[in-house]
Amino acid sequence: MTDALKRLSDEGVAIWLDDLSRKRITSGNLAELIDQSHVVGVTTNPAIFQKAISGGEGYEQQLTDLATRKVTVEEALRMITTADVRDAADILRPVYDRTDGQDGRVSIEVDPRLAHNTPATVAEAKQLAWLVDRPNTLIKIPATKAGLPAITEVIGKGISVNVTLIFSLERYRGVMDAYLAGLEKAKAAGLDLSLIHSVASFFVSRVDSEIDKRLDGVGTDEAKALKGKAALANARLAYEAYEEVFSSDRWAALERVGANKQRPLWASTGVKDPAYKDTLYVDDLVAPNTVNTMPEATLEATADHGQITGDTVRGTYDQARAELDAVAKLGISYDDVVQLLEDEGVEKFAVSWNDLLKSTEAELQRLAPTEA
Repeated sequence: MTDALKRLSDEGVAIWLDDLSRKRITSGNLAELIDQSHVVGVTTNPAIFQKAISGGEGYEQQLTDLATRKVTVEEALRMITTADVRDAADILRPVYDRTDGQDGRVSIEVDPRLAHNTPATVAEAKQLAWLVDRPNTLIKIPATKAGLPAITEVIGKGISVNVTLIFSLERYRGVMDAYLAGLEKAKAAGLDLSLIHSVASFFVSRVDSEIDKRLDGVGTDEAKALKGKAALANARLAYEAYEEVFSSDRWAALERVGANKQRPLWASTGVKDPAYKDTLYVDDLVAPNTVNTMPEATLEATADHGQITGDTVRGTYDQARAELDAVAKLGISYDDVVQLLEDEGVEKFAVSWNDLLKSTEAELQRLAPTEA
C-alpha cells in the first residue's frame, strides 16, 4: 500500500500530515503513520484545531483542570494546542534526530487575528516557541505584508518558521528574501545557523478553485481547456524561483556557514473539484527538497493509487508560464486572484479561531466546579 509513498519520499518529497488531534496522538495512529506511511512531519492550523477540540475526544480532563483553575479562554486554548504539538513533536523526535533536524517537525500557528500586526506576531511566535519547548517545532507565520518583517525578526532570533498562506510568486520571493535577511541577522548575532530551519507553504488547490470559477464565467472552449492548470503552473514557477534564489551568491555566503535552504512546501493539496484525480497535487508536484503536507484522505489516496513517475516540476517552466499567460489573456487578473485568496485565507483562519474560542469557553463554563 505504501510503495507510492516510498517512491515519493525517494524522489526527495517529505510527506507531512496536515492534521492533528489528541485522539490521533494517544491512539498510536500518528506513530503508525510515521512507521508505515513514510510520514515525517505534521502541520496544524486554526481550522484543524477547531475540528479536533470541538470534537472533544481526549480533551475533557484537561478542560476540567483548566476550568478549575479559572484560566482565561485564551490561555486554555494555548495550553491545549501546545500540549498536542509538544506530544506530537516527541513522537516525531526520532525522525528529527535521524534527518539532522530537517524533518520530524510539527507546526503551530500564531493567532491568525495578528496577521497584520508585525510586533504582535513576533511576540506570539516567541511565546509559542517557549511554550512548546521542543527543538522540532516550526512556528507558522502568514505571508502577509506585515508577516514578512516578522519572519525576518523571528528567524533572526533563531526560531524555526513555517511561512504559511503563500499564493503569489511575488510574495513568495518576498518570503525567501525575509528568510535570508533573518539568517543574516542570526549570523550577526552569533547564532548557529545550522539549527535554524524553515519551509515556505505555497497553497495549491485554492488557486484552481478560484481561477476555475472565473474560467467557467468566461465560458468559452478555450477557457474550459485551461481549468485545473493554473495551480500547478503557479507552484511550478514557485519552484523555479526557489532554484534561482538558492543558487545566488547571497545564499552561498550563508550556506558556507551552515545555513539550511528554506524548502518549498505544497499546502492545500486535497483536491477540491471531484472532476480531478484525487492525487493531482501530489503526482504532479514531485521535485527534490520539497514537502507535501497532505490531509489524511490524500495520503491514503496516494498510498493506494498515486502515480509517482519522477520529477514532474523541473523542465515545465515555459509551459507553466504559457498557461498563466493564457489565463491572463482571458481577462482573469492573477494579482486580483492571489490577493483575494490571501485575504480569504487569513479571514477563514480567524473565523476558525474565534469559533474555537467560543466552543472552548462554553466547555470551560460547563466543566467549572460549582461554588460551595
